[in-house]
Amino acid sequence: MSTPSPTFQEVISANGKYAVEFGDKEKLALPPARRFAILTCMDARLDPAKYAGLAEGDAHVIRNAGGRASDDAIRSLVISHKLLGTNEWFVIHHSDCGMQLFTNEVISDLLADDLGTAQFDGKKWSNPKHEGGSVAGKFVHWHTFEDNARSVLEDVQRIRSHPLVPKQIPIYGFIYDVKTGRLNEVVEATAAGRPAV
Repeated sequence: MSTPSPTFQEVISANGKYAVEFGDKEKLALPPARRFAILTCMDARLDPAKYAGLAEGDAHVIRNAGGRASDDAIRSLVISHKLLGTNEWFVIHHSDCGMQLFTNEVISDLLADDLGTAQFDGKKWSNPKHEGGSVAGKFVHWHTFEDNARSVLEDVQRIRSHPLVPKQIPIYGFIYDVKTGRLNEVVEATAAGRPAV
């Protein structure tokens, strides 16, 4: 059995402290108290609880690479509404997103060459090792994008037009600025997400 990593030990220690101060959070209801959901990026610089003023139990936060409206993200949003009562959704991408730094072809080629972590020199990605990878990456849609505002609009439109999404749910589009902490509305996306009734 291997020795746990320092990161493992830090997480377990932090959780111990959190559990001691858990208080009456056991009484939080399963449905989110503020009845909304956020679809956003997994980028570690984004803290939806802080930028949206959330406390535990307030809202659903769905995260993936780029904050994209993938099939699985839409699955989560539909469950969020149908079974847990959210009635407003926010699609929030962010400035300086890593998903703008590569294409489907770039990541697929990197993975075909080696499965280890790649390096980026500011212009190009490369593998430091070439120990064999997998062509499986060629069959994944990675949801990369070039234009941030356009990607927010496309995601809102995709959610809005999905047959399992009720027409009365408003869907708002924003870009979070990683340099200022501000949410900047993508007006065209919010317009596309207006409820039909």
